[in-house]
Amino acid sequence: MRCRTAGPAALLLTLTACTTGPSLENRGEVTASPGDSKHLTIGSAGFTESDLLAQMYAQLLGQAGYQTSLITVANREIYEPALESGQIDVVPEYAATFADWLNAKTNGPDAPPVGSPDLAATMTALRRLATPRGLTVLDPGRAVDQNAFAVTAAYARQHHLRTLSDLGASKLKVRLAAGDECVQRPYCEPGLKGVYGIDITGVDPKGVGTTQAKRAVQNGQDQMVLTTTTDATLDQFGLVLLADDKHLQNADYVVPVVNRSRAGSERVTKALGKLNDVLTTADLATMNQEVDSWRRLASDVARTYLKDKGLVK
Repeated sequence: MRCRTAGPAALLLTLTACTTGPSLENRGEVTASPGDSKHLTIGSAGFTESDLLAQMYAQLLGQAGYQTSLITVANREIYEPALESGQIDVVPEYAATFADWLNAKTNGPDAPPVGSPDLAATMTALRRLATPRGLTVLDPGRAVDQNAFAVTAAYARQHHLRTLSDLGASKLKVRLAAGDECVQRPYCEPGLKGVYGIDITGVDPKGVGTTQAKRAVQNGQDQMVLTTTTDATLDQFGLVLLADDKHLQNADYVVPVVNRSRAGSERVTKALGKLNDVLTTADLATMNQEVDSWRRLASDVARTYLKDKGLVK
């Protein structure tokens, strides 16, 4: 059964009530041929970057002749089943995170992670999990939103740091501002110690990339902060990223995910694929800044970018 609704408000009310995808006995096979609906609903997860990507997807699809509407559903537990059922047709996702999420949904919360720093392996695992659910994962481009670590520019200059390997080799003692889960997550404290040999003396639980966490590094209370590669506010705090030169972080490249039966056509793939050759991690960071710091509308920022790149008129 596929439920469609009159608009975003009605959709939000019915997402949890109508989430039927391929039947359980048909998991493991493609259950629908590629579709090409004239009207496509693009979902956003409700944070700035997701809003920007959804706006770009909508405008590119509009340029290709589709009617589009956008809806924000911040909870992946809600929007992913809606994507399976065809209530949402397209969403921007992140390869490794979405692979691990689908893996846990399919194989249980204790299933070993399938996302990894290897993009090809991650995409293979993601598509293997997505296809039986009636989802098609399009090709990733160049843009990646990974966890990243930043120090002050002054600290980096003083100790000649450009990479996380440099920090490990320096033998400096480092207090890390991050989320409290950092103590156990393999990409965080254990990875920094095991992969890079960084002497983490403690984790200051101020959150991932929060203003409080950045200020703690800025004022010297902590030496390093966990943030993301598309963080647009680092300059405001005098912070710079240290390169993950040994590839500790998973391959969280931006990927469009579509409902195969409604948006699996070559025309959709071609329209969204136009971003792959142009959109970079730095571009995303700049656009995030324009929305978050300059208070521009995500739709305007997206349109300006696409026009500048010659992708829309």
